[in-house]
Amino acid sequence: MAASLEDVSQHPLAQAIVNRASELGISLYPVENFQALHGKGVTGIINGKQVLLGNAKLLADLAIPHDYQERFDLLEKEAKTVVFLSVDGQLKGLIALQDVPKENAREAIAKLKKRGLRTVMLTGDNAGVAHAIAEQIGIEEVIANVLPEEKAHEIHKLQKNGKLAFVGDGINDAPALSVADVGIAMGSGTDIAIESADLVLTTNNLLGLARAFDMSKKTFNRILLNLFWASIYNLIGIPIAAGVFSGIGLVLNPELAGLAMAFSSVSVLISSLMLNVTKID
Repeated sequence: MAASLEDVSQHPLAQAIVNRASELGISLYPVENFQALHGKGVTGIINGKQVLLGNAKLLADLAIPHDYQERFDLLEKEAKTVVFLSVDGQLKGLIALQDVPKENAREAIAKLKKRGLRTVMLTGDNAGVAHAIAEQIGIEEVIANVLPEEKAHEIHKLQKNGKLAFVGDGINDAPALSVADVGIAMGSGTDIAIESADLVLTTNNLLGLARAFDMSKKTFNRILLNLFWASIYNLIGIPIAAGVFSGIGLVLNPELAGLAMAFSSVSVLISSLMLNVTKID
């Protein structure tokens, strides 16, 4: 039943449950009235029964048996994400999932820190899981147990300290991606996350974050350089073309003025194209 519900869901954890069910050869049931409860879990009708699958927030109204509570507490201490399965209001079991950091995540965080960027983990996972993963990848600041609609509020709070880029890949990240100064979605993320982002990393490699930062910085610096030389060029060329210095014999006929204008545009274009051969680590 859990895999049947998650087969309809777009949450990253859902794929892990579905894959495990496939490995075990478990057949899936058709689901009716499926509903994703953001930050809590999913619900639907399977074989005429109301099935809930989600975290403790989703099952807040249910009495959790003592043995389940003990097992839940133990798994949380092991930094595992735990979801409960309820059928017609009765708790039937729990599933523990172990979050694994993305490949090169620690190296990517180190590169961002080296560039003077502050890194913060903002997640809906419980604090134990969040801190365990953060420690593995080198992030010191963690904001956990955040509902999707609360992520945007947390983003606004962090923006008081400066410009902010948010990286996400799930449906729950869409609100935060849309309010961040720069929303960055992973190419493997959900469609709604990609649509809400300003920038999409075409691969699932987090090292692309540092490359994107370097590329943006070099592009901005090149824009400033082009503006500088264009200003110098116009500061000298426009007075001459206007005849300001005609008294001393310094004039510019229309043909040369047009050629100078074209040269200005070409020089800016060539300068911009030089970015294509700029080395980015």
